Amino acid sequence: MPVFVESLNLGDLLKYEAPNLYSRDRVTVAAGQNLPLGAVVGMITATGKVKQIDPSATDGSQVAAGVLMQRCDAALAERDDGLMVARHAIVSDHALSWPTGITTAEQQAAIAQLKALGILVRQGV
Repeated sequence: MPVFVESLNLGDLLKYEAPNLYSRDRVTVAAGQNLPLGAVVGMITATGKVKQIDPSATDGSQVAAGVLMQRCDAALAERDDGLMVARHAIVSDHALSWPTGITTAEQQAAIAQLKALGILVRQGV
């Protein structure tokens, strides 16, 4: 019998959000990246656009600003239809997407930054 593998969906990532869409923000995803659902993103201070968190950056994207709630392909041009969890929510750790090469300490720092925004990362949910 064949085995089917289902990709992650919003229910795998988002375990709780506040009523009336309070937890969500529309964002512009900076060009040059193809981000999956659950990507932890930082906000570029000068433009207000988001990109995948980069702990070595100095443009503001080194600080976690939220988690993408949908896949967003901005490889060729920026996308202004991004949607992220920005506050007061619970997300599952197994559904988060991190950049290649990020260390455990950098992940823990980003999780603490998310917690400061009211986004709790839970294990095993």
